[in-house]
Amino acid sequence: MIEVPESFRRMPRWWADPLGRLWLDALPERVQIRCRRWDLRVDGPVVHGSNALVLPVRRGEQSFVLRLAPPGDDFAAEVAALRIWDGRGTVRLYDADEADRAMLLERLDSERTLAGEPLDYAVTVLAELVTELAIPVPATVRGTDQVAAEHVETFERDWMALNEPIPRRQLDAAIRCADERARDQRLPSAVDGDLHFEQVLAGTRAPWLVVDPVLLRGDPEYDLGRILWSRLDEIPDASEVRRLFNRFVRTANIPADRAREWVIVRSTSYLLWGIGHGLTEDPPRCQRLLDVFTPLL
Repeated sequence: MIEVPESFRRMPRWWADPLGRLWLDALPERVQIRCRRWDLRVDGPVVHGSNALVLPVRRGEQSFVLRLAPPGDDFAAEVAALRIWDGRGTVRLYDADEADRAMLLERLDSERTLAGEPLDYAVTVLAELVTELAIPVPATVRGTDQVAAEHVETFERDWMALNEPIPRRQLDAAIRCADERARDQRLPSAVDGDLHFEQVLAGTRAPWLVVDPVLLRGDPEYDLGRILWSRLDEIPDASEVRRLFNRFVRTANIPADRAREWVIVRSTSYLLWGIGHGLTEDPPRCQRLLDVFTPLL
């Protein structure tokens, strides 16, 4: 019987989620049942992120991790994304039970992520991964143009509802950028819609691999804003922000103007969402990015 870590039980997502708390209580038994069905034995301590529980397991001499996801997450979409990428730039999926919300995955080094690597190196790796992840996907996959079009419709409404938390000129710039990205229909390739340093782990099959990717179709630089704000406290000034931005753009071989537009759109989106949900640390980081990039339009 495993024990569910108290640090996992204290995650904010469970505070107002009674079904989630019941799922937490049932996890030890679910792990036992799953290990019997897949002929696994637990091979180390339990780890977790903000959502899923992960256990190192073995089947004979083979090493894997067992990942169990809670109710409410779009588990089928997560499985589909990993099957589409099939280990190209991402962790490899070996088996899945959608009813039980269980995955058997390639084992990576959970103690070594890009969050602990030097910033220049980590940004370069992310830019290389963005290129590797850009494989053809069906037109039915949600596009970054659709995301941008939704922001065109909602930015001003949300800004007004939050008592105008950013200057009007920055809001207008964000709406213009979102409109520009919404009009671009040349979106044939896959992109991870949740790419940042802590989602990239060290591996053996490849030096670095993405976990928990969110499959979108569209602009590879879609999440550059998140990449920058995730470790923005380590970046001393605007010139350094621009230098890291340029490093990513050159390595990924993407248009700088398009990348700049997405930084502005994503920073505005997360700033408004964060303020609306009571966040206090990330909205100022997004504001800082807007201060750096909006004057460059």
